[in-house]
Amino acid sequence: MERVKAMQRGNAAAAEPYRPELLADEEPRYLRRQKPLEIRRKKFGGRSWPFYRRIIVWTIVGATGVTAGVITGRFLLYSPQVLLLKPDQIELLGNHIVSREAVLQPFAHDRNRSVLRIPLEARRNQLEQLPWVESASVQRILPNRIRVELTERTPIAFLRNGTQLALIDAHGVILDRPEGEDLHFPIVSGLPDSMPREEREKRMQTYQEFLRDADLIRSGSSDRVSEIDLTNAKDLRVVMTGLSSANDSQAVTIHFGNSDFTAKFRMLVDNFAQWQANAGRVQSIDLQYSRQVVVNADSSTNSAKLKN
Repeated sequence: MERVKAMQRGNAAAAEPYRPELLADEEPRYLRRQKPLEIRRKKFGGRSWPFYRRIIVWTIVGATGVTAGVITGRFLLYSPQVLLLKPDQIELLGNHIVSREAVLQPFAHDRNRSVLRIPLEARRNQLEQLPWVESASVQRILPNRIRVELTERTPIAFLRNGTQLALIDAHGVILDRPEGEDLHFPIVSGLPDSMPREEREKRMQTYQEFLRDADLIRSGSSDRVSEIDLTNAKDLRVVMTGLSSANDSQAVTIHFGNSDFTAKFRMLVDNFAQWQANAGRVQSIDLQYSRQVVVNADSSTNSAKLKN
């Protein structure tokens, strides 16, 4: 009977609805007390030790490099092994007319100075101010040498300058005559010091053009030219010999104008013998005009013939 009652109570309890709030009220009595979790923080902001080790290594390497650079710099600037102490440490190439003393003079202020502190561009500019120097190159040869290489100017004519004869190059630069040099050039005139160098250069180009054209028509004709007057830019006046034959020493003045030298010189060579036969000894010929040739006879010779 008791067993039947117990079963009835169990069935009644099972039939009751589920009530979660009752479980919530009783749950804390069966759970363990929770301990606070300890959070471990990494030192150095979360960076690992290998990272900081690399930083230290690179710092040491950088400091060593800077120190080595400072020591090397002081060595290169102040060590006796890199100083310019003697003139023999300057090597000179390409000079024939320019003296070694003239080249060494700009380097006088560099005595006892490191070759690395010598202003090469400034020294090059100073060397190119020398009259006979067309261009210069200045180089350092470590540890303690300087190499200077010159390109000297090439004269192409004597220049009548008053009563003196100087030299002049293709760029119109007037040069002093060097001693002991055996030079053979025509003499040019009409290019004073007061004329701008650019204008002298332009007229020297006309001079060269004429000599080339003359040699083109008859080889060796430029050697027969004794003087060229460049006073008038529109009229090249040439004094030359050997027009009738190679042995003819008669000096004739020819006016060629300022252009078409090839055709005019060909006309001169082809017709000079005939002109001389008609006029006698020729003093001058004017070829400035394309359709007119003016032949002037030597009046002194004609007067001598009349006396005979």
